[in-house]
Amino acid sequence: MSALEIDTDAAAELGPDAAGDEVTDVEALMAQLDVLRSRVDALVGHRSAEDPSAHDPMRGLRHTPETIGWLLGLPPRAPMSAPGTAGGANPFVEEPVCPHLPADAGDPTAGPATRRLALLAHRFGLSALDLDILLTALAPSLDPDFEPFYGYLNNDVTRRRASVALALELSGGSLLDRGSRARFGAGAPLIAGGLLTLEDADRPLPTRALRVPDRVVGFLLGDDAPDDGLVGLIDVIEPDPAARREVPDLPAGLVGALAAGPLLLQLRERRSGTADLRAVEVLHAAGRGAVHVDVDRLPKELPKEQLDRIAALTVREARLRGAGLVLEAPQSFDPLAFCDPAVPVLLVGAVRLDQVRGRRALAVDLDAEPDRLALWRTGLGDLAPGTDLAAVTAPYRMTAARVRSATATARALAGIDGTAVAAEHIHRAARLENSWSTGHGVRHIEPAVGWPDLVLPEEPARQLAEFVDRVRHRDRVLGSWRLRSGGGRGRGVTALFAGESGTGKTMAAEVVSRELGLDLYVVELSAMVDKYVGETEKNLQRLFDEADRVDAVLLFDEADSIFGKRSETKDARDRYANLESSYLLQRLESFDGVAVLTTNLRSNIDDAFTRRFDLIVDFPFPDRALRRALWEQCLSGSVPVADEVDLDRVAEPFELAGGSIRAAATTAAYLAAAAGRAVSMEDLLTGARREYRKMGRLIDAY
Repeated sequence: MSALEIDTDAAAELGPDAAGDEVTDVEALMAQLDVLRSRVDALVGHRSAEDPSAHDPMRGLRHTPETIGWLLGLPPRAPMSAPGTAGGANPFVEEPVCPHLPADAGDPTAGPATRRLALLAHRFGLSALDLDILLTALAPSLDPDFEPFYGYLNNDVTRRRASVALALELSGGSLLDRGSRARFGAGAPLIAGGLLTLEDADRPLPTRALRVPDRVVGFLLGDDAPDDGLVGLIDVIEPDPAARREVPDLPAGLVGALAAGPLLLQLRERRSGTADLRAVEVLHAAGRGAVHVDVDRLPKELPKEQLDRIAALTVREARLRGAGLVLEAPQSFDPLAFCDPAVPVLLVGAVRLDQVRGRRALAVDLDAEPDRLALWRTGLGDLAPGTDLAAVTAPYRMTAARVRSATATARALAGIDGTAVAAEHIHRAARLENSWSTGHGVRHIEPAVGWPDLVLPEEPARQLAEFVDRVRHRDRVLGSWRLRSGGGRGRGVTALFAGESGTGKTMAAEVVSRELGLDLYVVELSAMVDKYVGETEKNLQRLFDEADRVDAVLLFDEADSIFGKRSETKDARDRYANLESSYLLQRLESFDGVAVLTTNLRSNIDDAFTRRFDLIVDFPFPDRALRRALWEQCLSGSVPVADEVDLDRVAEPFELAGGSIRAAATTAAYLAAAAGRAVSMEDLLTGARREYRKMGRLIDAY
């Protein structure tokens, strides 16, 4: 009777519940290693009985003439067709350590010895010989006493791991049996599944060392922590036993198909960033856990060798857990490395099915959307009075994993402030989750101004409020109500802010960003344009792809330089310039984010762009009343102002835009600070005169 059978019987005597408590995975493995240890002892005794150098202290480092003569006299190895074959090279191997496994590898009543090894055999398709080889290679990782024995049997004291030849000899296999050697091929279950690593690639197969990865050792010992190489790259989401077993808005047979065997499936989402939660729901309904991979977490420009290694570790993690793989990838990513025939793979995001070569793939459209608001509400708990959670979280298209992370961060921020979670905490946490690795051509601005800081006429202010409402309600209007469908149109919200320099266009973009709880990213257009043909489009493509990925407001300042009118094609330069504009037209229409373009000359913007803007907000030059309000706004707060100041004396004669008024007020404040007094009327007049000189305008008696 094998060690496996003994442990199973002992577990059965204790009962299903007691077996899990009393017979641990460690004890079960050590019991099986006892069988292997007796086999090692027998082989060491067999070797040392005839080996003339058995007692040579330098054995394994040298060969004496007596040893060479003894080696020359040994008979050739006999081929063996199966472990334990009579008359084979290993007469002391009576049967495998793991001669048989239960039919149901997931039987919860099985003892730990059966449970972990049976799960491994079931999920990776291992035979009894595979398990014996695995345990032979595993032994030094659990008991260092095996190392000197392996060094002796390898006839090299420096090689203290099991070699291929030794593993076969201890398992009842043969180097001359093609079936035994095939267990170490690239497509063999042990090797392809990442359970066993062949080292010393420059050596012949028989003397190559075997190593069991630490993650596999941990799994057999009952440790379910992911591999160290996947920390921060994946999220493991185990199913709730009480969760529902159906997903009503998906085909009725889909859950059953996933439960029956691996599928490659794409969940096509109506709203970007929602399918990941549905994918987890589907896997949980099929009784599987989910290993969620967000490709955006991977380092940029990752070499293919490193990507393949991460993919192999991820697939192995999913197979060890019997879980499915939820792969969230952008359109530019090829998911082939992560698609293993033995693992259910659910693709979400913009990745196309035609990129997954060699796999039969199915696509399912998601009509209903998950209740992401409930995910926010569950994670945040109690909110500060007056917090409209639906309005606060509406601009965010974050994945379920990032929502969970953002809710934890918001609770921590509220804890530091000693208050309940408020809108500001949620905004700050969401911005942390939506960080953009700004590179060449993009400048990050964290919004610091709000509606009270913005002085505008009634109509532009109303349009800005409408812009905010469009962002918050776009999923209902463009998604549920389907008022934008077909033609590859995105769900982005774009606006053109037009007006003279200094009228508040950039500040308005910052105010909108703060109201939505989004960061503002200013595009440096000079860094986007390249003299080489096609490079400008590539730069813009990278920009829009990144902007689609995060929740942020993208600001194209002085946009007429790149969104200008197309001209009649007279030469190659005109043709390529028109190509850039045509690309921008197409990309802006498929954009899913929030973008603001500003221009001093609205007439310079191509009419085709104008049609694609959701809003065009005109920022007029301020009249006298508005100029006075701007002066008041600039001098409000903690700025000390002398009693004799009359703002009408600077608001009426000096026709300045808001930016110039702020600059003049700043100049006046510096003059007052240097003199150690409050801001006087003369300081304000001096500041206003200097702004007039900058513009080259005449100054009257004032």
